[in-house]
Amino acid sequence: MKKNSKPATVRYQDAGVNIDEAERGVRHIKQLVKETLSPAVLTGIGSFGGGFHLKGWKNPVLISSIDGAGTKVKVAAMANKYDTVGQDLVNHCVNDIMVQGATPLFFLDYFATGKLKAEVLRDVVSGMAIACKENGCALIGGETAEMPGVYGDGDFDIAGCIIGAVEKKKLLTGAKVKEGDLLLGLPSTGLHTNGYSLARKLLFDVAKYKIDQEVGDLGCTVAEELLKVHRSYRKPLSALHQAGLLKAAAHITGGGITDNLPRVLPEGLNAEIDLGTWPVLPVFPLLKHLGNMPDDDYRRTFNLGIGMIFVVSEGKAKKAEKILSDLHEPFYHIGHITGKQKERVRYK
Repeated sequence: MKKNSKPATVRYQDAGVNIDEAERGVRHIKQLVKETLSPAVLTGIGSFGGGFHLKGWKNPVLISSIDGAGTKVKVAAMANKYDTVGQDLVNHCVNDIMVQGATPLFFLDYFATGKLKAEVLRDVVSGMAIACKENGCALIGGETAEMPGVYGDGDFDIAGCIIGAVEKKKLLTGAKVKEGDLLLGLPSTGLHTNGYSLARKLLFDVAKYKIDQEVGDLGCTVAEELLKVHRSYRKPLSALHQAGLLKAAAHITGGGITDNLPRVLPEGLNAEIDLGTWPVLPVFPLLKHLGNMPDDDYRRTFNLGIGMIFVVSEGKAKKAEKILSDLHEPFYHIGHITGKQKERVRYK
């Protein structure tokens, strides 16, 4: 640099970060977020932290969980459709805390991208707001990060943290599960938010499908199949838990039934799953065929059409079935709890 010469002016935007675009994105989502708030939220949008008044509880236990939507966000970008992955994220988190008996209280989100586009942020957060309202959960805060050099142009990622509460005496731990208890499986809508790295490899690299291509086996386009919303099981979970009929519940995510069901079973107890007792959605056998997948890998990668499993006693199964039927909630008898066996989950 020459003596007395002035350095070139370099602004934040020259480094790839556009604060004005971020502010435009926030203006888009303010009303969406506001619609999810309840009187228990004591802070306004834009505060440094979110305040929630926990009242009306006698001996509450706070239950928290944090998760992402995985590489399903790549499919959203390919399809230029961003409103469903936000719903996926919230519903996934809601399911994770409700299997422990918790009532969802509030949710915080994280949105990161290489180059921020206000409309993309708006669409993603609109999905979160929809799911928060459906689950009675306040979208109390979040973070938007524009990080050029970390994410490529068009790339983004999302994560979410949820906080819920449950009275200590109603905490679901699985401790009351016994041999002979029945397993009721509730259907998934599709892949939900797990197995997408493999699904994308098989559908796009192996089968060479295009994102907007209609696939006969699926009865829809690839995008429509892969972007089906990860459903919330709040209503049936809450109904059975409030009725005192739920001994344990397992959210079937990454690891499938094989890895997730044992998480709620006491040591020394295992599960036997009766294959063929529920309809397997067409996307799963298609993926199995494309990858020539061995059964054990197949069952540990995908949910196979079961997104939630309830453990109920045989003597109270009829009451549980009636509640589910009254809710118009499909369910299947998919197995039972057994004593010691070689595998924690045995398929037959």
